[in-house]
Amino acid sequence: MIALIQRVTHASVTVENSIIGQINKGLLALIGVERGDGPAQAARLAQRLCGYRVFADNDDKINLSLLDIEGALLLVPQFTLVADTAKGMRPSFSSAAAPAISERLFDYLVDEVKCTGLVTQTGQFGADMQVSLVNDGPVTFWLQVPPT
Repeated sequence: MIALIQRVTHASVTVENSIIGQINKGLLALIGVERGDGPAQAARLAQRLCGYRVFADNDDKINLSLLDIEGALLLVPQFTLVADTAKGMRPSFSSAAAPAISERLFDYLVDEVKCTGLVTQTGQFGADMQVSLVNDGPVTFWLQVPPT
C-alpha cells in the first residue's frame, strides 16, 4: 500500500458539490492499493500514518507524530498512486489491486486508524472527488508498505 502524506493546516474533500470530509491541523493521506496487498499492509500503513514524525516539536525539529499532537487524518483513496510511469506517455495501472479488493483494504485501513482515537475523515471510494488543502511547510512524504 502507498500513502502520499501531506502535513496540512486544513484539508477537505468534496463530492458533487458537498464537503464529505474535512480536517484542520493534521495529515492528508492519498491512498493507493497494489496487487498483493492485504490486511497486514493496511495495518502497518495505519501504524506508520499515525506514528510517522512530521510535526515540529518545541525546538522546531520534525520530531512529533499525528498521535503526539492529537491531529486529524483525512484519508482519500487514489488508485493513480500505483501507476507505472516508467515507459511511454501513458501510465499503466497493471500494478493496481482490483477495485473490490482496494475498497475493502481502504476500509480496513480506515478502521485501523479510527481504533487509535484520532479524528478521521475520508473521501469516497470510486467517486469523482475534489481535494483542497493548505500544505503546511510544505511537508510531503511518500510512505509505502510493499505487497507480499
